[in-house]
Amino acid sequence: MFALKTIGLGGLLAFCISIAAPAARSLAAETPAPSTAIHFSFDRPFDASMAPFFLAAKDGAFGAERLNVAFNSVAGSPDALARVARGDSEFALVDLNELIRFRDGEDAAQVKAVFVLFNRAPYAIVARRSRGIHLLPDLDGKTVGVAEGDLSARFWPALARQAGVNAAQVKIHRISAAVREPILSAGQVDAVTGFSYLSAVNLRDRGVPGNDLVVLRFADYGCEAYGSAVVVNPAFAAAKPDAVKGFVRGLIAGINATVREPDRAADDVASRIDNGDRKLELERLRTVLVDNILTDEARRNGLGGIDPARLERSIDQIAQDFKFRKRPAPGDIFDGRFLPPVESRLIN
Repeated sequence: MFALKTIGLGGLLAFCISIAAPAARSLAAETPAPSTAIHFSFDRPFDASMAPFFLAAKDGAFGAERLNVAFNSVAGSPDALARVARGDSEFALVDLNELIRFRDGEDAAQVKAVFVLFNRAPYAIVARRSRGIHLLPDLDGKTVGVAEGDLSARFWPALARQAGVNAAQVKIHRISAAVREPILSAGQVDAVTGFSYLSAVNLRDRGVPGNDLVVLRFADYGCEAYGSAVVVNPAFAAAKPDAVKGFVRGLIAGINATVREPDRAADDVASRIDNGDRKLELERLRTVLVDNILTDEARRNGLGGIDPARLERSIDQIAQDFKFRKRPAPGDIFDGRFLPPVESRLIN
């Protein structure tokens, strides 16, 4: 009888295990992997051009990729690149042309861009028509305010040669970024360099009549430069390539959401800015979408990628005002392995 009880209990135990094992496997399969924490640095204070990132976070596009993204802003592309190089931030949004210069530094970290947000750089000269400026050659004999560290000013020598402008006849007045728009609105200079979606919109907001402003976009005069791009820490990319791919997919979803709902995108950005102006950010967003993100090239080839030949030409233009120790190749600057297929990057 004791033997019968033993056999009975043993059989019952085996039966329970046979039921529990598949259930345990099923539970393990259904348990989601832990999310990956992402520190993302913007290279300037929040503005409407960053809306795709914010909507990707708000709408759950990053969360669906098991990414927990926290945003911060720093003082310029060099600071953002330094954070990524050190590993303080896994990703950052920086000016691609600043990355090119960064990579030329001695023992520079092998930081690369994995997604180009601005297919066309926003570099521009914003001028007053009332000062007789309508086209780039009209700057001859005029005074242009250039802020310290202004990225657009670094392409001025190449742009002047491309457009046949005698740069020596243009007076450069060095200013701080804080007075860029005030000094032009006060008439103390004839034009200023800056980003088209920032300076031009800010000037209209300061009361300068829109019909008195002319935006001379560098891209319209032969500047080949790309603009803002997402860079990644190389060690993170090597260790977690799927997280990088997931971040890119989430950002593409954020761009599509921004294109579909610009009003909601502007609302979200304005809510993140102290005394944010929704109307101002919406105007800024519409400008940056048309001029810099949804370009003809991006519509043909999809979001996020580059044309290596064009990037090579832009490096040529940088070299006209920057002496490289070792000139980088496009493959040193951009890594397209993390992009999804082109059909997933076409603008909806």
